[in-house]
Amino acid sequence: MHEYYAGTEGNGFVYCNSEMWLAHAGTVGTPINCVVHICDDNGTELPRGEPGTVYFEGGASFEYHNDTDKTRASRHPEGWSTLGDVGYLDDDNFLYLTDRKDFMVISGGVNLYPQETENVLITHPGVLDVAVFGVPNDDFGEELKAVVQPVKMPASAEDAKALAAQMIAYCRSQLADVKCPRSVDFREELPRHPTGKLYKRLLKDEYWRAADRSI
Repeated sequence: MHEYYAGTEGNGFVYCNSEMWLAHAGTVGTPINCVVHICDDNGTELPRGEPGTVYFEGGASFEYHNDTDKTRASRHPEGWSTLGDVGYLDDDNFLYLTDRKDFMVISGGVNLYPQETENVLITHPGVLDVAVFGVPNDDFGEELKAVVQPVKMPASAEDAKALAAQMIAYCRSQLADVKCPRSVDFREELPRHPTGKLYKRLLKDEYWRAADRSI
């Protein structure tokens, strides 16, 4: 198997094969034509093992068509560029992705990465597909919501309530409480592109519109 992480922007390329992945389980690879930097929100480089924004140095330069704000937001003061992903490097310079920066949820001042929660819930035997994202919370700003495509749709509201409680408890058995969803909704199918990409933003926007708020 050959795996790579890159974007059409051409600003960096990260690669691994089966042998490399087995030695660094979960990695998307190591940079082969660039240097990867992991930085906090202030642009300061972080130690190995700490997640932050993934920046590339040494790849192609690019601009987003008719979007100077997006282009500017993709640049580090040193001139490095990012695709908007969050991840970390290990001691062998292998990169691990934890989430998209746009998907990060701030709840009561705590930064939460929904992918971590999704990675747990997808292993529940009753889950076919799952999306976790932030929804409005009057006290904490946001809270985690899970939208699940179950193996079998609940037959009643009571069954749905019981299954949701079961999935939240399952998540809490493996993650800190703050990283677990406060509620679970069920759908016949989640919005995915034919290539498999999940349109999480469509789900998130739906809940924020219902609350008559935006983020």
